Amino acid sequence: MNEIIKRVSDIGIIPVIAFNSVEEAVPLCKALVAGGLPAAEVTFRTACAEECIKIIDKEVPEMLLGAGTVLTIDQADRAMAAGAKFIVAPGYDPKVTQYVIDKGGIMMPGTATAGEMQQAMNQGCEAVKFFPAEANGGVAMLKNIGAAIKSARWMCTGGVNAKNVNDYLAYDQIIAVGGTWMCKGDMIKAGKWDEITALCKEAVRTMLGFSLAHVGLNCENEAEAEKAAKTLCALFGFEYKSGNSSIFAGGAVECMKAPYLGKNGHIAIGTNSLDRAIYHLGRQGVEFDETTRKPKAIYLKGEVGGFAIHLVQR
Repeated sequence: MNEIIKRVSDIGIIPVIAFNSVEEAVPLCKALVAGGLPAAEVTFRTACAEECIKIIDKEVPEMLLGAGTVLTIDQADRAMAAGAKFIVAPGYDPKVTQYVIDKGGIMMPGTATAGEMQQAMNQGCEAVKFFPAEANGGVAMLKNIGAAIKSARWMCTGGVNAKNVNDYLAYDQIIAVGGTWMCKGDMIKAGKWDEITALCKEAVRTMLGFSLAHVGLNCENEAEAEKAAKTLCALFGFEYKSGNSSIFAGGAVECMKAPYLGKNGHIAIGTNSLDRAIYHLGRQGVEFDETTRKPKAIYLKGEVGGFAIHLVQR
């Protein structure tokens, strides 16, 4: 996966912004970064879009900037020159798409049908925009298309909001969604930067969906693990389930047959996306023990209260 596309996927939610003035650019982007969403699709619907991209690229370099509503080759040229790392369009224009690709840029043309998607992919687009998403059938539509076009990757915008964001991101062929619910136009005009930061944090929490999955207890040996698990099952009616390295008492407690990470054991935290959780926690300075990484699990470095912390993807 292209580095830019991978970063878009890790961030997961890309705020779509229509700036009213260049004065809004830096404070808004700083609010997005503080809220955990260091990315934006700056639409070319307003006259100041190009200048805003230039200013953000210079003063908030941690932002991953895209240019949206790019309709012409001239707009694509100006957007890339200003610092946009990816170009997004509401529709599929083969000439504009090819121009961006030939310039070495990332193009995500807007598509609504399997035919458009197939053409854009064959032209060299690693990901395409699905727009307007809800009006065109939403996730159900993409699952039907994805069953036939397994390599398709989508960024979905249009009707995506806090209530349905995880319906989209739960489908693994959707790399990200775009939306405005965390930074609506009236909030930007009013300069409600703290409120925007809070809404971004809430959006990230919703997307990651952290919750307690289970607690792992370090037992001295298999006999002790069996004893602990059977006791819990007898007390609370949990299902007894033995595995290779541990025994589960229901889904709540895992009794390890031999001590593993953590003085006392581990706490498993479930998440909707392991990759996105690693990215967003990493931005907060959290370090991970890469030697423990599996396709859907990884341990954090260190302990909390004598317990190692273990992320698991649902």
